[in-house]
Amino acid sequence: MENKILTVTEPAKELPIRANVDVLVVGGGPSGLIAAQAAADDGLKVMLIESRSFVGGNMTIGLPILGFLGQKGNQIIKGLPQKFIDRLKEKNASSEHRPCPLHMSLTLVEPEAVKNVGLEMLLESGVEVLLYAFCAGVIKEENHLKGIIIESKSGREVILAKTIIDCTGDADVAFRSGVECEQGNEQGGVQPPTLMFALGGVDTEKLRLSISEEPRTYLTDFIPNEYFGQNNQFIVVGLRSLIQKAQEDGLKLPTERTIVITGLREGEIWVNMTRVNGVDGTDPASLSFGEAEGRRQIHDIQKYLINYVPGFENAYFTKMAPFIGIRETRRIVGRYVMTAQDVLSCARFDDSIAVASYPLDLHHPQGGGCTLEWCGDCYDIPYRSLIPEKIENLIVAGRCISTTHEAMSAIRVMAPCMAMGEAAGRAAKLAVRQNVLPSQLDVDLLRKELIEKGAYLNSMETVQSSKYV
Repeated sequence: MENKILTVTEPAKELPIRANVDVLVVGGGPSGLIAAQAAADDGLKVMLIESRSFVGGNMTIGLPILGFLGQKGNQIIKGLPQKFIDRLKEKNASSEHRPCPLHMSLTLVEPEAVKNVGLEMLLESGVEVLLYAFCAGVIKEENHLKGIIIESKSGREVILAKTIIDCTGDADVAFRSGVECEQGNEQGGVQPPTLMFALGGVDTEKLRLSISEEPRTYLTDFIPNEYFGQNNQFIVVGLRSLIQKAQEDGLKLPTERTIVITGLREGEIWVNMTRVNGVDGTDPASLSFGEAEGRRQIHDIQKYLINYVPGFENAYFTKMAPFIGIRETRRIVGRYVMTAQDVLSCARFDDSIAVASYPLDLHHPQGGGCTLEWCGDCYDIPYRSLIPEKIENLIVAGRCISTTHEAMSAIRVMAPCMAMGEAAGRAAKLAVRQNVLPSQLDVDLLRKELIEKGAYLNSMETVQSSKYV
């Protein structure tokens, strides 16, 4: 007999309060890792919760960090994000910020070191870190957020906080609080995720010199062959003709372009070529499909690289990312919605709390293509885009801030997310210290502290002489 029951009523029960803190950061990825340190730097009681067994988020899946440098070659993201890179460098776990004609800059990091250094820095800052805990709901009085409900092996518990920072990447806290959220383009299509994997035994010098010396054979997208002649750590984007040949020979490849990045270890290459269209990163069934399909795609991608791309002849599989890399899910609707025009016009805002320069980088929701547009310099990220409409005591940082689908493709990379995290953490701290709501915070005070602590912001003189909203 068919079971037609679609819902059940969960019995009401009293939940224990696990903690009562000044600032609660939800999510320990690039933005949350920095936000918690910023919030705790003068002694406030700060807690960070993370659903996985480690912190670092997308910094742990084999991707380089993009966006520390601007399109004019100057460093535009400094402060606490740079201090994190400096700590990694002490352990030979990070490269310099390497200029890149396509991505503005690459900063190679060792994923396992990110997990360790991130946790060390949080604990040194006095942050209480709670791993293996999901945000399962919120505690709200009218439009004021008072705390969240967590779910773990201990069951359901409550964490109360004076200010909460949503660094989940998926706007989980904001969504559960009733903040209006959008997802995808006008048709609901989102940028497809990628399951990263690594190969060892690659002759990276052979690959580099093949492209440098035979650019007509090994054509790359937007990256001149001189780049490969000068850099022994690099990214390759292109080689479309080789992919076409492999596809004609019967290999099933999900993307039009070869995308591989050298690792920090000799002979190591990280591969950014799986593409799983239609994955909803907020749905566990869809995510499960994405993980399985990503793993399936790796077989032919590895075969393609070994048989068609110079330097991969003796390559072998070494490891896979711990989770599929999600480019896009929910975005909040905040006090200001950043647009593609803001990015392309190098917009300046009087409440700017971070500067970014990464281009509009849209991986098409269908097919394996990608569209890039550059602004020629850098653009501001306004504080208002971190503040939701209608819900108080909540700040959002990372890729799920208030933007359009197109603008999100520019601000989503890790260096800008880290800069937003520092701004959100310092804003939360100032709001608690001054006993004001984050939405009522004097942004000039926040900007002043960011600059004093080493962050990079465009000058107010530039703002005042430019068109801004």
